[in-house]
Amino acid sequence: MTVLVDEPLWPAHGRLWAHLVSDESLDELHAFARANDVAARAFDLDHYDVPEEIIPRLVAAGAQHVQGKELVRRLIASGLRIRSRDRR
Repeated sequence: MTVLVDEPLWPAHGRLWAHLVSDESLDELHAFARANDVAARAFDLDHYDVPEEIIPRLVAAGAQHVQGKELVRRLIASGLRIRSRDRR
Protein backbone atom coordinates (compact mmCIF):
# COMPACT_ATOMS: atom_id res chain seq x y z
CA MET A 1 0.00 0.00 0.00
CA THR A 2 1.38 3.38 -0.96
CA VAL A 3 -0.55 6.59 -0.63
CA LEU A 4 1.37 9.68 -1.68
CA VAL A 5 0.95 13.39 -0.94
CA ASP A 6 2.89 16.12 -2.71
CA GLU A 7 3.92 19.65 -1.84
CA PRO A 8 1.11 22.18 -1.28
CA LEU A 9 1.70 24.49 -4.25
CA TRP A 10 -1.80 25.16 -5.57
CA PRO A 11 -3.52 28.30 -4.21
CA ALA A 12 -7.31 28.37 -3.90
CA HIS A 13 -9.82 29.66 -1.39
CA GLY A 14 -7.16 31.47 0.63
CA ARG A 15 -4.97 28.42 1.27
CA LEU A 16 -2.47 26.13 -0.44
CA TRP A 17 -3.49 22.67 -1.65
CA ALA A 18 -1.68 19.41 -2.37
CA HIS A 19 -2.66 16.16 -4.08
CA LEU A 20 -3.30 12.82 -2.38
CA VAL A 21 -3.02 9.74 -4.62
CA SER A 22 -2.50 5.99 -4.50
CA ASP A 23 -0.02 4.22 -6.73
CA GLU A 24 -1.99 0.99 -6.27
CA SER A 25 -5.76 1.49 -6.53
CA LEU A 26 -8.60 3.94 -6.15
CA ASP A 27 -10.10 1.65 -3.50
CA GLU A 28 -6.95 2.11 -1.43
CA LEU A 29 -7.07 5.88 -1.96
CA HIS A 30 -10.73 6.17 -0.96
CA ALA A 31 -10.23 3.99 2.12
CA PHE A 32 -7.25 6.10 3.25
CA ALA A 33 -9.19 9.32 2.64
CA ARG A 34 -12.21 8.07 4.61
CA ALA A 35 -10.02 6.89 7.49
CA ASN A 36 -8.41 10.32 7.67
CA ASP A 37 -11.53 12.47 7.32
CA VAL A 38 -10.76 13.78 3.84
CA ALA A 39 -14.05 14.99 2.39
CA ALA A 40 -15.43 12.93 -0.50
CA ARG A 41 -16.09 16.17 -2.41
CA ALA A 42 -12.29 16.69 -2.55
CA PHE A 43 -11.93 13.75 -4.99
CA ASP A 44 -11.08 14.74 -8.58
CA LEU A 45 -11.07 11.59 -10.77
CA ASP A 46 -7.61 10.29 -9.77
CA HIS A 47 -6.65 12.30 -6.67
CA TYR A 48 -7.92 14.21 -3.68
CA ASP A 49 -7.15 17.88 -3.26
CA VAL A 50 -6.05 18.34 0.35
CA PRO A 51 -5.28 21.55 2.25
CA GLU A 52 -1.76 22.19 3.47
CA GLU A 53 -2.68 22.05 7.14
CA ILE A 54 -3.69 18.37 7.10
CA ILE A 55 -0.53 17.08 5.41
CA PRO A 56 1.27 16.33 8.70
CA ARG A 57 -1.73 14.26 9.85
CA LEU A 58 -1.81 12.36 6.53
CA VAL A 59 1.92 11.62 6.75
CA ALA A 60 1.54 10.47 10.35
CA ALA A 61 -1.22 8.10 9.14
CA GLY A 62 1.13 6.58 6.55
CA ALA A 63 1.07 8.77 3.43
CA GLN A 64 4.48 9.19 1.83
CA HIS A 65 5.44 12.84 1.29
CA VAL A 66 6.97 13.23 -2.20
CA GLN A 67 7.71 15.96 -4.70
CA GLY A 68 5.06 16.67 -7.32
CA LYS A 69 7.05 15.15 -10.20
CA GLU A 70 7.49 11.91 -8.25
CA LEU A 71 3.77 11.80 -7.44
CA VAL A 72 2.81 12.23 -11.10
CA ARG A 73 5.41 9.70 -12.28
CA ARG A 74 4.09 7.06 -9.89
CA LEU A 75 0.45 7.85 -10.66
CA ILE A 76 1.10 7.43 -14.39
CA ALA A 77 3.03 4.19 -13.81
CA SER A 78 0.10 2.83 -11.79
CA GLY A 79 -2.27 3.30 -14.73
CA LEU A 80 -4.61 5.41 -12.59
CA ARG A 81 -3.75 8.82 -14.06
CA ILE A 82 -6.59 10.65 -15.82
CA ARG A 83 -5.11 12.96 -18.46
CA SER A 84 -6.19 16.61 -18.61
CA ARG A 85 -7.88 16.15 -21.97
CA ASP A 86 -9.97 13.31 -20.53
CA ARG A 87 -11.21 15.41 -17.60
CA ARG A 88 -14.21 16.82 -19.47
